[in-house]
Amino acid sequence: MVVFIIGLFAGAAMLSLSVAGPDRELERESFRLRTLLNALLEEAVLETRNYGVVFTQRVYDYQRLDWLEPAGDYLLREHRFAEPLELMLIMEERQVALASELEPAPLERPVPQVLLLASGEMTPFEAQFYRDPAGGRYVLTGTLDGTLEVTSHGFDGS
Repeated sequence: MVVFIIGLFAGAAMLSLSVAGPDRELERESFRLRTLLNALLEEAVLETRNYGVVFTQRVYDYQRLDWLEPAGDYLLREHRFAEPLELMLIMEERQVALASELEPAPLERPVPQVLLLASGEMTPFEAQFYRDPAGGRYVLTGTLDGTLEVTSHGFDGS
């Protein structure tokens, strides 16, 4: 009887993780990006330095726009999503064609799509995190005044 009850609880726990797991991972990635962008925007204002963010379908990376990379700056590291998570970038109400990966060119750096300025402003954008293009997604919206907001769409009728 005890083994049956333990098995029942373990099955329920596995079922709840498989149902809620993708939602939590999408939510975690969107809130992670929001937190890092907030911190980088604050750093841009405090240091009077401009930054840029380069997005691909599975990676985002930060750049200082004076092209000098400080050694060991934890904010300026590339971040890769766990597969099959993907990102769609919307700017000026249009979907931006994103590369599938960052492809380093020998003498050129990728041009950032989103700028974080020393004035506290940023390029308006919408970053949508999803697993299935037809499924639910978490959306991070950035406005010109530096406000960042995360919303969910398509989960449980939302």
